[in-house]
Amino acid sequence: MKIDFTGKQAVVTGGANGIGLACAQALADSGACVWIFDLPAEEPEKIARTLGGRGLAVDVTDPESLRSGFQQVIASGGSLDVVVANAGTVMPAKLLSTTDEAWERTLKVNLTGAFLTVREAAAVMTKQRRGSIVVTASTNSFDGEGDLTAYNASKAGLLGLVHTAANELGPYQVRINAVCPGLIRTRLTQSHFSNPELLKDYFRHIPLGRGGEPAEVGNAVAFLSSDAASFITGTTLVVDGGQMATKFGPWDEGIADFSRDQWVLR
Repeated sequence: MKIDFTGKQAVVTGGANGIGLACAQALADSGACVWIFDLPAEEPEKIARTLGGRGLAVDVTDPESLRSGFQQVIASGGSLDVVVANAGTVMPAKLLSTTDEAWERTLKVNLTGAFLTVREAAAVMTKQRRGSIVVTASTNSFDGEGDLTAYNASKAGLLGLVHTAANELGPYQVRINAVCPGLIRTRLTQSHFSNPELLKDYFRHIPLGRGGEPAEVGNAVAFLSSDAASFITGTTLVVDGGQMATKFGPWDEGIADFSRDQWVLR
């Protein structure tokens, strides 16, 4: 099976770093002309050039900013084949300490931003009668990890968006799916990966015994975006090393050692 995006255009929101950049890289490596949408401070134009793509300063919470971005993509020629709604934020706080501002900002970026992105993409793709949309959700779409009330609620909401959009867009041959990463090594999670004792305990409950890398999520997104997934829509692909499949993980000092951020059998 070969994933080939030659001659196709892709847009990745929040694509200038972390999982978004890995998605952009995976699509570009498979031949896509990739557009990175991100905030000006993230330098999307500069980052996109390293991939041979193009970047635009776009705020996913602003409908006009998004609309202008998609109009520029279409005006450049070609079709809109892939859109990855990846832009997101997290503001950890306990339930009783979550401020109105933190709640509203998190939902505005993670949920409203994704809705606006999907709506703009769908407006173009339904006219084309083809296209693929992938939304970056999370394993937190399913569980209630502490100190993340707003984040968890926003990520759970994305699955409702994906399911409904799949129903409505299917007749136009437009597919939409979600990728649900577990703990992935990014700028936002660096504090976790810098704490070996925290990782040792956390990774006990992950069958593969480690965290994930952004490229591993990017590869999953490339698959869902491609013709190799042509009969897949309205579903979620969990990229978490098996964490959500287990209640109690397999790792302990009796059978394994924790070394270099992962558990390894003796």
